[in-house]
Amino acid sequence: MVAISLEAVPRLWRLARIEYDPARRRPVLLYPEGAVLLNETGRAILELVDGTRSVARIAAELSERYQTDVTEDVTEYLSRLAERELIQ
Repeated sequence: MVAISLEAVPRLWRLARIEYDPARRRPVLLYPEGAVLLNETGRAILELVDGTRSVARIAAELSERYQTDVTEDVTEYLSRLAERELIQ
């Protein structure tokens, strides 16, 4: 797995975008080769991946929102997307 650091400032791959799939009634990350179904947490993470926030800041904002430390979850999720080259 590609390990993403807390200092990294990720952004979505230029051909990837978050959409809502009405047939599945859930958000999806669309890209030319396919799609990733997102749960609400995945969508919350990706909405903060804007090329200006560090992984640490994304984790801090979500930790505050959910009232628990989500740093490990955010780092693992973004590492998996980086491995698939969906974030840079």
